[in-house]
Amino acid sequence: MVVAIAGAHGDIATRLARLLADGGDRVIGLIRDPDQAADVSSQGASPVVCDLEQASIEEIARAIPGADGAVFAAGAGPGSGAERKLTLDRDGAIKFLQAATEAGVPRFVVISSTGAEAPPPGDDVFSVYLRAKAEADQAVQASDLQWTIVRPGRLTDDPGTGRVRIEPAPFRGRVPRDDVAAVLARLLPGDRFSRRVLYVNGGEDPIEQALERVSAS
Repeated sequence: MVVAIAGAHGDIATRLARLLADGGDRVIGLIRDPDQAADVSSQGASPVVCDLEQASIEEIARAIPGADGAVFAAGAGPGSGAERKLTLDRDGAIKFLQAATEAGVPRFVVISSTGAEAPPPGDDVFSVYLRAKAEADQAVQASDLQWTIVRPGRLTDDPGTGRVRIEPAPFRGRVPRDDVAAVLARLLPGDRFSRRVLYVNGGEDPIEQALERVSAS
């Protein structure tokens, strides 16, 4: 499988790239900063400089030739202001979705956030972030791609446990980035989880068991 990851230098994206590469997949890693290329390469991905905020849809589509799946893992980051939540977390996601459609990529997975199902109306940065995620998710859901939206709770850098709770309805919790990446790696192949919104947090079930349970729900 050829997988294109937007925001390939991010904390979840680098973990995902390594899992995919170790499993024999080819990974195209889109990055904004050329200085990030060596880090992305070290995780088994092929870095491609493509700034989602500046590039056109056509330019992004040309950066992901032959991709079977696309993952939006980009984000403005915790130190950014409200404006970049809109230009990257919302507009960047929508532009990447449109580029994937133009490039003929059938599978599209986006990392969203718990809280995007009912974002608050405030002007603080976190409220704007959740509204940006919600609007991006709405665009994904309106697309014809085989999409899956993953909404983790509070992310941590704790070592992954390989055990999670996955639900189709919102619930609060925390989850290691290691485990989110492992869930994404299992979600990508095929269309079993197409057109699903999944909430992911730490739990008691092995990842595959948690996925089987939610698949049957």
